[in-house]
Amino acid sequence: MSSRRSRSRRSSNSSRITEEQIVELVSKLQDLLPEARSRTSDSASASMVLQDTCNYIRDLQQEVDDLSERLTDLLATTDMTSAQAAIIRSLLM
Repeated sequence: MSSRRSRSRRSSNSSRITEEQIVELVSKLQDLLPEARSRTSDSASASMVLQDTCNYIRDLQQEVDDLSERLTDLLATTDMTSAQAAIIRSLLM
């Protein structure tokens, strides 16, 4: 039984993320955020970066929803045999 525990401890220790790795991941995540790139402060807290990331993802989801709705409206009012419909179909593929 004790050998199982020691193996379990070893495997959980090797899969743990170090603080340095977390800092690196947060920095990479911050680089992906448009708002974060425009900030003058280089070091934002991890919680602020995660909060900004969640907000950015929500904004992107809202934008996708809005664009989907606009596309649905456009398709509903477009003659499906027109050149405009062909352009829309090519963009969707």
